[in-house]
Amino acid sequence: MSPKSVAGRIGQAAAAAAVAGTVGSAAVLVTEMLAARHRRYAKPELGMAVRAAVGPAGAVPLRLVLLGDSVTLGVGVDRAADTVGGQVARLVAEHDRGSGTARYRVLLSSVGVAGSCSSDLATQVARALLGERPDVAVVLIGSNDATQLRRPGESAVHLAAAVRRLRGAGTEVVVGTCPDLGATRAIAPPLRQVTGWLGRRTAQAQARAAQDAGARVVDLAGETGAVFRADPGAYCYDGFHPSADGYRVWAHALLPAVLGAAAAVSRH
Repeated sequence: MSPKSVAGRIGQAAAAAAVAGTVGSAAVLVTEMLAARHRRYAKPELGMAVRAAVGPAGAVPLRLVLLGDSVTLGVGVDRAADTVGGQVARLVAEHDRGSGTARYRVLLSSVGVAGSCSSDLATQVARALLGERPDVAVVLIGSNDATQLRRPGESAVHLAAAVRRLRGAGTEVVVGTCPDLGATRAIAPPLRQVTGWLGRRTAQAQARAAQDAGARVVDLAGETGAVFRADPGAYCYDGFHPSADGYRVWAHALLPAVLGAAAAVSRH
């Protein structure tokens, strides 16, 4: 057999192996996608309303509204105080002027809807702007965009439009970009890595668009992903939604931006 024919056969074998590997990988991914889709995920607690007044009655009122997906409703916990909104409100209310005197009484509410994508924000913004204008809006969105394979650029356009409407109404906006989906225990490798990559692309597009539209941006994946990767307890039982500890980590990451937004409100 000539060297040329040997090389040809090696090339054919390599090509066949590559095709088989690709087909095998695709089959694994499809299987994992089906398993992830049929997994039992946490649901919103029907009796829990994310609405509260936190802080002393004599402090400056700060109307704080959350927009976004299931995390704005505290899916994964059963107490409003353990939600990301409840914990942000408590941290803001406990923040003092340096004299031991609380600065804010936080009036917390949420217009988020479980399962929402960025394209659903327009309706949420309309609800948020009914009645008294919120002082600060925190937008937490992107996980469903990534897992439903929405184009990052299109998702970012919807997010930017929501930010502009809120800013146009005089509301300061904080955007927490798509969290680290590569850390989730609900999805097995290699689909977990693929989902993590999609989440990063979504977060990058969100950050650019939200900042250009006038929001303060918090990179949730960059600031908190390491904790979620290292500590299974950061997730609730479904391995996808945060636990009370996970929401606490997010709340501390969001706090500086929320305080900055609150300070900007007081200067208006």
